[in-house]
Amino acid sequence: MTLLLLCVAALLALGAAGAARARHPDGTAVVYGGSLALCIIAGLVGLLHLGAAPQTGVLPLGLPWIGARFRIDALAAFFLVVVGLGGGGASLYALGYGRHETVPERVLPFFPPFLAGLILVVIADDAFSFLFAWELMSLASWALVVAHHHDAENTRAGTIYLLLASLSGLALLLALGMLAGPAGNFAFAAIRAAPPSPLGGLVLMLALLGAGSKAGLVPLHAWLPLAHPAAPSHVSALMSGVMTKVAVYAFIRIVFDLLGPPAWWSGVVVLALGGVTAVLGMLYALMQHDLKRLLAYSTVENIGIIFIGLGLAMAFRANGFAAGAALALTAALFHVLNHALFKSLLFFGAGAVLSATGERDTEHLGGLIHRMPRTAFAVLTGCAAIAALPPLNGFVSEWLTFQAILLRPDLPQWGLKVMIPTDGALLALAAALAAACFVRAFGITFLGRPRTAAAALAGEVDRFSLAAMLGMGLLCLLAGLFPGVVIDTLAPLMQALLGARMPAQLGLPWLSIIPVEAARSSYNGWLIFVFIAAATTLTILAIHRFASRAVRRAPAWDCGFPDPRPVTQYTAESFAQPIRRVFGSVVFRAHEVVLMPPPGDTGPARIRRSLRDPIWDALYAPVGHWITRAADVMNVLQFLTIRRYLGFVFIALVALLLVLALWQ
Repeated sequence: MTLLLLCVAALLALGAAGAARARHPDGTAVVYGGSLALCIIAGLVGLLHLGAAPQTGVLPLGLPWIGARFRIDALAAFFLVVVGLGGGGASLYALGYGRHETVPERVLPFFPPFLAGLILVVIADDAFSFLFAWELMSLASWALVVAHHHDAENTRAGTIYLLLASLSGLALLLALGMLAGPAGNFAFAAIRAAPPSPLGGLVLMLALLGAGSKAGLVPLHAWLPLAHPAAPSHVSALMSGVMTKVAVYAFIRIVFDLLGPPAWWSGVVVLALGGVTAVLGMLYALMQHDLKRLLAYSTVENIGIIFIGLGLAMAFRANGFAAGAALALTAALFHVLNHALFKSLLFFGAGAVLSATGERDTEHLGGLIHRMPRTAFAVLTGCAAIAALPPLNGFVSEWLTFQAILLRPDLPQWGLKVMIPTDGALLALAAALAAACFVRAFGITFLGRPRTAAAALAGEVDRFSLAAMLGMGLLCLLAGLFPGVVIDTLAPLMQALLGARMPAQLGLPWLSIIPVEAARSSYNGWLIFVFIAAATTLTILAIHRFASRAVRRAPAWDCGFPDPRPVTQYTAESFAQPIRRVFGSVVFRAHEVVLMPPPGDTGPARIRRSLRDPIWDALYAPVGHWITRAADVMNVLQFLTIRRYLGFVFIALVALLLVLALWQ
């Protein structure tokens, strides 16, 4: 515990050093190099405590009667590993990417405190420390989002993010206050020891509101597609890959640890939100041209998958089915780790493309596989992982979630009988849409011919960025080849939260995993990898052995319209058009007009489209409109005379006295 608190203090000191040496040539190396070392230490501390007994510590700070309490148990240790991996990867990437930062004085002072806030949230063991760390995390990340505040869109993104972060903090404040009760037992140990709160349902809703708005649950996801493109790429990776998982940690800590046994209907609520979030997130991602906005919406989809697993665990736990709850929660936490790995990798790739070309719009890219082959290989690995293709890690966690869905469809409550199969269908649809989305993203960005001069002149990025991307890609492969290691590592956590765990996996032959029993299902990523490698090798050998050595060149098939311009290639717009026409009128209020070229012009037809976000139009826009109107009405209060101010004070005093008189 002492080592972790020293890491937090060192990160805060690094923030001060970043403010002092932001414009100095060695400022980037000092801040990001120090952050990398401290994240490695934090991750190793978490790894060493995964199966160990909980450790606690108290600092004489915070509330006077309890101080600032900290604790490392199995749950905190796992998320420390996630923070260490994500923060370390982002810091390594930033050692190269950060050299291109135009305003380092607005990024370097806030990056280490952001990491410090993430660590403090995970190890906080009382409500005051938790909320203080939560606000530190939110404010530091907000400062990073508005680093390039000269752009009006970035300022708008920062404003919306700050509003939803404030809502998140308020909801968690109320939830923890209700758990503390009238006695004010703000220490988590006292909350655990107290009887279950009679307001458990309201606490659950507040936890969903507070953690869900930070994680990106629909309809609380509005900040993600705005903030992620605004922030620097390594910050986007940290926000998407780690901060949203810390929000998942907050939900698990409150619901599975502090609140007590859940009611069955709570599983229905979480399942419904998770399923809708998974599908809508990926549908929105498919419509995007901006790489970072696409990845932001993909984060929404993956948060939905995680909450499907959490909802299943809550439903099974409420029905006394501990083994099923352990499987579902293991799947959710496995996906937490997986998403931290492949989403960080993909944001690093988007940053590399932006650094090399100055473009984030896929319609202005193309052909980068020839100019950035190492980056293309790393991004292809991340795309395959997030599309849940074996033998990479994304497949394993989604497959485990499907196994949990199929495990117990005969629960007694009709809400669960309907919701669990429905979520199975929604999860399958989201997985198919994810495959289409990332085939589109990689193909339009890296394959074909360059669509602009910037893409044609691109070059490979620096070695730090490549090391971060290839390292994350290697971890995606290892987690997919050896999932039994992750499952067994999570076993002490399952035992602590649920009193049950999945069967041990490391003793099974051929490195297979069997979630329940061999007769039902099993998976072996290593055998799939060997088969793919062998088939690829044999195909290459056969081609080189039997194919002709003569080089033959011919024009590409042009459908009868010989036009060599890159504009005739398949575009991101045309790739998404069939899905937009199926779902667009319902989900996006899509409207499109086809603009045909004049007679004699062999150029392609153009499509002018418009997409609306119904959630924004129905929820956020009206609230913003009424707040603006109320502010305009109340603005006159600034210009009253002193006599009227005194009159208002007198009226308020009389009203307060009347209330007290009636109360007595």
